[in-house]
Amino acid sequence: MGVRRVPIEETLSELGVQPEALESARTLAKRQGIPVRDAAVRVEGVDHAAVAKALSNLSGLPVLESIDDKAIPDAYILAMPVGVARAHGLLPLYETRGQVVVGVSNLGALDRLADLRILYGKPLRPVIVRGDHLDAAMQKAYERVSRDATSVLGDVDDELDEYEADLNLDDADIADDPTQAPIIRFVNAVLMQAVKDGASDIHIEPFEKDLIVRFRVDGVLSAAVRPPPGLKNSIVARIKIMAGLNIAEKRLPQDGRIRRRMGGREIDLRVSTLPVRHGERVVMRILEKGEVFSLDSAGMEPGVLHTWRKLIRRPHGILLVSGPTGSGKTTTLYSALAEINSPDLNILTIEDPIEYELKGIGQTQVHEKINLTFASALRAHLRQDPDVIMVGEIRDRETAENAVRASLTGHLVFSTIHTNDAAGAFGRLIDMGVEPYLVAGSLLGVLAQRLVRRLCSECKEPYVPTDVELEDLGLTRRELTGPVHRAVGCEVCNQVGYKGRAGIYEFLRASEDIKTLVQGHADAGKIKRAAVAEGMATLRDDGVRKVLEGITTFEEVLRVTSIEQVDDE
Repeated sequence: MGVRRVPIEETLSELGVQPEALESARTLAKRQGIPVRDAAVRVEGVDHAAVAKALSNLSGLPVLESIDDKAIPDAYILAMPVGVARAHGLLPLYETRGQVVVGVSNLGALDRLADLRILYGKPLRPVIVRGDHLDAAMQKAYERVSRDATSVLGDVDDELDEYEADLNLDDADIADDPTQAPIIRFVNAVLMQAVKDGASDIHIEPFEKDLIVRFRVDGVLSAAVRPPPGLKNSIVARIKIMAGLNIAEKRLPQDGRIRRRMGGREIDLRVSTLPVRHGERVVMRILEKGEVFSLDSAGMEPGVLHTWRKLIRRPHGILLVSGPTGSGKTTTLYSALAEINSPDLNILTIEDPIEYELKGIGQTQVHEKINLTFASALRAHLRQDPDVIMVGEIRDRETAENAVRASLTGHLVFSTIHTNDAAGAFGRLIDMGVEPYLVAGSLLGVLAQRLVRRLCSECKEPYVPTDVELEDLGLTRRELTGPVHRAVGCEVCNQVGYKGRAGIYEFLRASEDIKTLVQGHADAGKIKRAAVAEGMATLRDDGVRKVLEGITTFEEVLRVTSIEQVDDE
């Protein structure tokens, strides 16, 4: 196979890649000791398509424009660990005329073809593929063939003593090695299945005669697998080792973190263990690195989104997001910070814990044991010349007063607060000890939110709602501007009828009339009625709007806004 000795920099330049991007690729290649051709795909500004064409010109190999991951035989994937495929940038794609076509994203992968020829026992035909296309196909193919936790349980023997020494194996990617000890493979399978199912949390719960693994998917917990109770100590020990926790300490709660690659995706798991009567309970919160935060995908009503976008650019004041745990408050705040983030702003955050890393933003983790609280960290942040400060939660008088003081001295403050609706935030701050005139003078507005499950687009079906359903939501049939849908269930949504979640919102802007009511110690009900009179749509109103748009169901809106209904009565 002839290879043309044409520098890749020259080829990329001919394809229109900017000199600055090429220089960055050269610098990265020198720093990491890798060829320029490999560094080029990692540099911002270098197009994957251009790199593929350049590699084709260098090698004489054809470029495959697209990859059908569904056409990749399972046997090819099972024969090669994902770590090997990713490390060398190659993937077997399909067979034609007795040859296995292998996609490569760099020319260094050609050195591995002899090994693959032995592995598959057939002649190989390499083709150039774009690096991003190869990564995407690799992730989907390995996820497809990964076994679920229930099937892996069949490999776990009753006698586990011979595997105890292997519990602390450090696997770079949990799909890499099919020869790992059964307990390790089972824990890996649980994590992979949870990520594949879109779970936000994994619960491992020991009882006297039972052990249950449950996933929280779209806000709802359901049983995923029931391992034998005798495995509980080995499973917890493996998770503790992965999270860097003390496996000998079983009497005290522990918190840790697991960082792993799962089918090519960077995943963080926040681990919490808790001693209970029949062992240790484990809960893992799944956080995916590289999460993209955008207000455009939040699902706010256009008028609310327009107002919110104007207020997050104000030079000073307080903006609060309220709602229960798991209602998406942090995501909303991260999206707001991502939108206003720019080199001319100094943005700082105080969080407990830091859930996602935000590029260009200073993030501080609260540590109660060393007295680094929200209040003390906020005082320190004010000496760091900030423009914008995000406080994870206002939960006490000192934090509330410091937030108000920061807003009145020229800073924009974002935070969350636990109230049932937007109107309740004013009274909550006053109950903490902040003077009503300071609350009225500093608070720009409150965004209350909940998360409802989205109807599966593949199986949702229209139907005629009953009079009882309409009455529960305060609707008449004349107000139904479109068809109403209900959940059915199919293979796409695992027979649940829902897939993903959407936010419902109510935004209360602090108008002059609202400020007057706050200074007059008006209760939350009176403030809410005044806001509705000014045009505020309640959580229930926004939920009904999403039902009529075919996004969710009456049942979901009633489920997450039931507290509001009680308060209104």
